[in-house]
Amino acid sequence: MRKYGQHFLINQRVIEGIVAAVPPQARQVVEIGPGQGALTQKLLLHHAAHLTLVEIDPQMQAYLLTHWPALAGHMVLADFLKFDLAALPAEPAFFVSNLPYIDAAEILDKVLSWPYFDGAVFMFQKEQAQRILAPSGAAGYGPLSVLSQLRAEIKPLLKVGKACFNPPPKVESLVLTFAKKQTPFATAEKYRRFARLVQAAFAHKRKTLYNSLVLSGYDKAAVTEALQAAKLAPQVRAETVPLAAFLQLNTQLVRL
Repeated sequence: MRKYGQHFLINQRVIEGIVAAVPPQARQVVEIGPGQGALTQKLLLHHAAHLTLVEIDPQMQAYLLTHWPALAGHMVLADFLKFDLAALPAEPAFFVSNLPYIDAAEILDKVLSWPYFDGAVFMFQKEQAQRILAPSGAAGYGPLSVLSQLRAEIKPLLKVGKACFNPPPKVESLVLTFAKKQTPFATAEKYRRFARLVQAAFAHKRKTLYNSLVLSGYDKAAVTEALQAAKLAPQVRAETVPLAAFLQLNTQLVRL
């Protein structure tokens, strides 16, 4: 029955900790990849009327409906990355998942980009979670850190060992909570422009921020002026630039 690289969560302390992080007043709760229902059965106790499950595996869907018939009408059989979130009610949503390691960053980006995202509690591979949390200058700081921290207040919730799963994965995990932040970008296009800047800044790891941006197609004079306006030294590297400075740099480049 195991497909898609699943590792099923079996530790009750972790399960209860994740479910407890879901706000009791949540108007809709979306569980991504419920699998065998370790989280689902607990979510049903508190959020049955507002729960939607998105599951990629038809065998898992059948398993869940067999064990919890009340889920009928609350399940979507789909790859979450291909699922149109516009099919959900247009109201604040809280997301829950023991995320598949291979797609975790893409799923997080999709959730944080949705206009009705309100919060989330997600489990990640420990190393990836550390990158999400990393401040400027720390190991692992990069686009995932900047773009996640731009859109959400992020906190570590639970450390999760290998033995908490069946079968055990090769790595440890970490559960993070996300609370929506208001961003300075009024439109999706303005956010995408900022995301392109951040990706370009880190595109050439051995280069300075200036060189990385120029090599990514930004105008030399514009980059020089933007760095000066943001009070960033010409030799600065992207991994030492905090989120606030990236926002200043973006504002300046938009004006030029």
